Amino acid sequence: MTTAIINARLLDPASDFDGPGGVLIADGRIQTVFHGQPGTIPAHATIIDARGLCLSPGLIDIRVTTGEPGAEPKETLKSASLSAAAGGVTTLVIQPDTDPAVDDPAMVEFIRRRGAALNLVNIHAAGAATQKREGQRMAEIGLMHEAGALYFTDGDRVITNTRTLQRVMSYAGAFNALIACRPAEPWLSEGGVATSGELATRLGLSGVPAIAERIQLERDLALVEQTGARFLIDQISTEAALECLARARARGLDVAVSVSINHLCFNEIDIGDYRTFYRLDPPLRPESDRQALIEAVRDGLIDAITSAHMPAPAEDKRRPFGEASPGAVGLETLLPAALSLHHEDGLDLLDILRPLTHGPAALLGLEAGVIEAGAPADLILFDPGTPVVIDAATLRSKSRNSPFDGRRLQGRVMHTLVAGREIHAPDRSPT
Repeated sequence: MTTAIINARLLDPASDFDGPGGVLIADGRIQTVFHGQPGTIPAHATIIDARGLCLSPGLIDIRVTTGEPGAEPKETLKSASLSAAAGGVTTLVIQPDTDPAVDDPAMVEFIRRRGAALNLVNIHAAGAATQKREGQRMAEIGLMHEAGALYFTDGDRVITNTRTLQRVMSYAGAFNALIACRPAEPWLSEGGVATSGELATRLGLSGVPAIAERIQLERDLALVEQTGARFLIDQISTEAALECLARARARGLDVAVSVSINHLCFNEIDIGDYRTFYRLDPPLRPESDRQALIEAVRDGLIDAITSAHMPAPAEDKRRPFGEASPGAVGLETLLPAALSLHHEDGLDLLDILRPLTHGPAALLGLEAGVIEAGAPADLILFDPGTPVVIDAATLRSKSRNSPFDGRRLQGRVMHTLVAGREIHAPDRSPT
């Protein structure tokens, strides 16, 4: 199949190109990139006239939690894939916190084969850093790496045993594997559901001090310096942690960082009257931290913006705030939420798209995330100005715990293509 997309606003963060253009797609890959008017288009090609819509690489989300295997009522790989396609996310990296955990090559292969059978978006696995994610004994990192695991993490669980984490980093460094850790000092964070401060005190909620993130990060960075490992700071949320990142990079450490879209769009005030859709981990921070994260995106310091997609059924959210499950779904709302940084905070579209496309692709060694000849034709067409009102009841995820429910945003995905094949268009998405 040959497809030509013409008359688009071409946005390619990898080359910093923002201008009129289009692409010619053949055999699932980009054959030609047009800057300006298209060149010769084969007579048999299917033509998509973008009519000024934005054409960019498909989004790459490196932090997606599903319930499959083990908790399919929360989310399956299929329902997550359908949500991703509707949101313009063409590549998912599934977290290892399944049941059983993704801690051996057989589980990595299961995720890969299941994703391939669905034939929707690209699905990869992140392997557990320790066996059963218990933080005590190193998992089969080498074999999982060979099986295709893109990086290694225990997800939301902190590896408290420093010796174990040192061994994990040292071993992973031997074959340049990426290790990711959540920076949350466990003793200071235990039982906390909101950021420590006046608001948490007034609401009677147990607090997590912001210093817990910095303390844990300093330990992890010391181990990175000692082992030489490649390291990803998973879901940074405070200005103080950004300062730690800057110092680490100044020392030449190979350190990347991700941030949740939720921490770019919300602050602790959004908890309001105990709204459990805003019960997140890490908790929402003060506005000063949110603004610091936005400026970090503007300055190109953030490698990946993630949806932090974590489905939870209604019975897990309709509880007192302190007892509600943390997390939120976000695959379908990731792009319009990110575009709010353009509409409300003045960030350039390329600066927003870079940590959603080229940044995570470069971090994980993926071919995607670029618009150039030979690259996979994983692309999206979107209208950044279309008003949308998020209605959680219409989301394709099996769980509907969205903090964006009822929020007015701008930006709608009109076409999602994976390997040149259209997998989503309004009213024509696969079921």
